[in-house]
Amino acid sequence: MDTTRRNQQTAHRARTVLGVFKLRIGFVIMITAVTGYAVTPGAGSGGLPLAVLALAVLVSSASAGAFNQYVEYETDRLMARTRGRAFVTGELRHTPAWLALIGFLLAGSVAAAWSATNPLAALYVFLGAFFYAVVYTVWLKRRTWLNIVVGGLAGSFAVLAGAAAANPQLGAVPLLLALVLFLWTPPHFWSLAIANSDDYAAAGVPMLPVVVGTKRAAQVVFVSTLALVGVSLLPLLFGAGPIYGIGALVGGAHFVRKAWQLARAPSRTTAMGSFHASLAQLSLLLLAAISDALLA
Repeated sequence: MDTTRRNQQTAHRARTVLGVFKLRIGFVIMITAVTGYAVTPGAGSGGLPLAVLALAVLVSSASAGAFNQYVEYETDRLMARTRGRAFVTGELRHTPAWLALIGFLLAGSVAAAWSATNPLAALYVFLGAFFYAVVYTVWLKRRTWLNIVVGGLAGSFAVLAGAAAANPQLGAVPLLLALVLFLWTPPHFWSLAIANSDDYAAAGVPMLPVVVGTKRAAQVVFVSTLALVGVSLLPLLFGAGPIYGIGALVGGAHFVRKAWQLARAPSRTTAMGSFHASLAQLSLLLLAAISDALLA
């Protein structure tokens, strides 16, 4: 019984620590880097350099996620969605040792990307973490509703890191996919912000629905989604194949439909519907891009 209890406690502790690093988000960002590599003309089969780059992007994203939770633990106390986080509850001590660990992980991931690929790819790995941890979390989040717009560059840099690892001379398709990631982040996050607008208002965070109201924010989400889907089809003009086109159309149509429902009747239900549709759209787009490149 004691052994079972200890094992359960150890597993719980591990889940708590891993939760600080936002690994689910990191995994998605890692896939965007792999996509950037796959769609770049001249990319080889990948092998060790791609594996190291993917891991570097995952670790750098994890370091940025941990920094976000470390810096925002006071604000997280004010929001129902985040008040159960480990630094807030005290399950993990909020000590400077975390900053040392975060810095070590980021430096290690950038160094690994540099060693396995090239300096440009390593720079993009660093910039992805920097834009989320510092530009978004520290500089912009509490100052302007444009916070997530600029912060959305974090995902774009992951695409560029993968593309630069394959070929430092970036082509049109990876650049367009980086633009897609940039345009995807605002409607994705604003949908979630509409669903949790009371939380953000209570915490004094100027997310778009707090600044302009839920109805106007929902309209902006719909227009932003239209722009996103339009840009996501542009790679078809530069060599992307039919698998990509099908993924972009199906995922995009689903997201547009959910965003339209949100614009027509803003509520937590329609906002979460739009949020989940954004995840489905991005997942389908990335998988279609990789499949298209592999089968070309």
